[in-house]
Amino acid sequence: MFTKILIANRAEIACRVMKTARKLGIATVAVYSEADRDALHVELADEAVFIGPSPSRESYLVIDKIIAACRQTGAQAVHPGYGFLSENEEFARRVEQQGIVFIGPKHASIAAMGDKIASKNLAAAAKVNTIPGHNAAIETAQQAVQIAKDIGYPVMIKASAGGGGKGLRVAHDDKGALEGYAACRNEARASFGDDRVFIEKFVEQPRHIEIQILGDAHGNCVYLHERECSIQRRHQKVIEEAPSPFISEATRKAMGEQAVALAKAVNYQSAGTVEFVVGKDQSFYFLEMNTRLQVEHPVTECITGLDLVEQMIRVAAGEPLAFGQSDIARRGWAMECRINAEDPLRGFLPSTGRLVKYQPPAQTMHAAQAVPEDGGIRVDTGFAEGGEIPIHYDSMIAKLIVHGHDRADAMRRMREALNAFVIRGVASNIAFQSALLAHPKFIAADFNTGFIAEQYPSGFSVALGALDDPRFLTALAAAAHRRSRERAARISGQLPGHELQLGQDYVVVHAGSGGRRQQTPVKVSNAGDGYRITIDDKTSTLRFRGPLRDIAVHGEFDGLPFSAQVERIGLDLSITHNGMQMQARVLTARAAELLALMPVKVAPDLSRFLLSPMPGLLVDVAVAPGQTVRTGERLAVIEAMKMENILLAQHDGVVAKIVATKGESLAVDQVIMEFE
Repeated sequence: MFTKILIANRAEIACRVMKTARKLGIATVAVYSEADRDALHVELADEAVFIGPSPSRESYLVIDKIIAACRQTGAQAVHPGYGFLSENEEFARRVEQQGIVFIGPKHASIAAMGDKIASKNLAAAAKVNTIPGHNAAIETAQQAVQIAKDIGYPVMIKASAGGGGKGLRVAHDDKGALEGYAACRNEARASFGDDRVFIEKFVEQPRHIEIQILGDAHGNCVYLHERECSIQRRHQKVIEEAPSPFISEATRKAMGEQAVALAKAVNYQSAGTVEFVVGKDQSFYFLEMNTRLQVEHPVTECITGLDLVEQMIRVAAGEPLAFGQSDIARRGWAMECRINAEDPLRGFLPSTGRLVKYQPPAQTMHAAQAVPEDGGIRVDTGFAEGGEIPIHYDSMIAKLIVHGHDRADAMRRMREALNAFVIRGVASNIAFQSALLAHPKFIAADFNTGFIAEQYPSGFSVALGALDDPRFLTALAAAAHRRSRERAARISGQLPGHELQLGQDYVVVHAGSGGRRQQTPVKVSNAGDGYRITIDDKTSTLRFRGPLRDIAVHGEFDGLPFSAQVERIGLDLSITHNGMQMQARVLTARAAELLALMPVKVAPDLSRFLLSPMPGLLVDVAVAPGQTVRTGERLAVIEAMKMENILLAQHDGVVAKIVATKGESLAVDQVIMEFE
């Protein structure tokens, strides 16, 4: 067994690997860029080595710097995590040549499976089901269109070296094929240094289901059941669960056996994942093999009780697997939500900056530790309160994982955990995750990879929607206001005869559709250790658990437990629960009457400006002053968090002035150009 390993990665996954290493008594070495000098993974490691400027191409992707860090610290092995160099065949080969152990598959296996074109040929030879398509590199856009026509739309255009949703487009017609071919090549060249693309048939109403496999150097290989990864947005996974609520035992067994056959065909020695696309008739086809640890590996750890990072380390150290296929358990149900620094209200654009408040829900299970018999909540993260989300890397802040007795129990735990997860300073997708968990089709497991696009065609908005009890948010606002007023009434030194009077009658005012204010009379009085709240002649009881200062509040409403977030912003209370939000102002009846006379502030007309929707680098300005533009025409391109974001004209017009310059770092809402 190793005594020291280097983790060639950052943030959450680096911290995750360190936890297992610590359990095994192995010292750890972190590497870090300029942007990560104060990062959590640097603090947790036994040693840390600086490897260069913030952009990953100058630090985390430079093989020579990683090898030099191993030499400098005496690290015997390297764990690559996921992303960066984790599936880079040259990195694995060069590490091995230096006498350093690569904690992952052999470089030949990475090469065989890392090339999406070659891997499909190997899969077919191993009698693994494959999707119809043109399994060779395509040289021109015109060739791409012709091939797409021959296969039949819709088709999927994919980068051969792609992954993580980058270098991938779905085309439904010739125009989509032309544009998708160009976009895929550009993204692939920028992200992977390899611009080859191929085309395959797009399976309609598909599910994305993957099989976790584990092989050793002694010829043993097993599958650790499946993960359901169909809830995706722009090919990026959002919610994962294990097992899948869709496939049968027969399909599970067939997929697992095919995954093992493919792994054995390339002498696979480590943890890996074979991804399948599954049709509504449970027909399944090989998609790709990820020759690394997956982001969503914790859900498999929860249902099997295995530490996958530990297994990777043991296999890399030459140990045989300590179990066979029949020994692998499948207990309970696990779910994972990826908590990303992105703004769902701005089309999920990246959000960077400082984590002014960062308070995950209380953990009852932990990475690298035994899974509690009763399940629980786990948070894998690479950040702490006060940490900075940089623009140079991906947007993931944390992974929120729950384990329950069954799917319904796991969903209940996840909703409570999301409601209690407090992030301020950057936007996050927590409200969107909560809304997904409350969606009837998700609850019924009636979804495919197109679920988010179908259910949210115009994007996501935090709004009051259907509630089990629509009175709950109003009652919570009134009770929270009364609670804070009670504390104010206890403050000493109040002028005699002018002490704060609590009263019982309030009006909860919140903005409705079209800017109209909605007023709801509420009566609040004490009821033992809680509050009696009357709305529309119906009385409920609400109790709080925990101190007044917490944004995440817990309690019971009519005897049922709840978790929500209550935050005072100026005179208003911001109430968030299950993906819905209400800005409420709790007033006396007279104050509400006077507020109704006040005009509603109208938002300014910004249609004459193109504003940067996110912080990022302006990599292209496609128009010039005086140029006439049409709706849908390309105006500019902003790069942020390794993704290109194309800004299109929302209406016809004439460009009056270009304000920002190509290569400039933009802030959110910074003016890029003006129109006449």
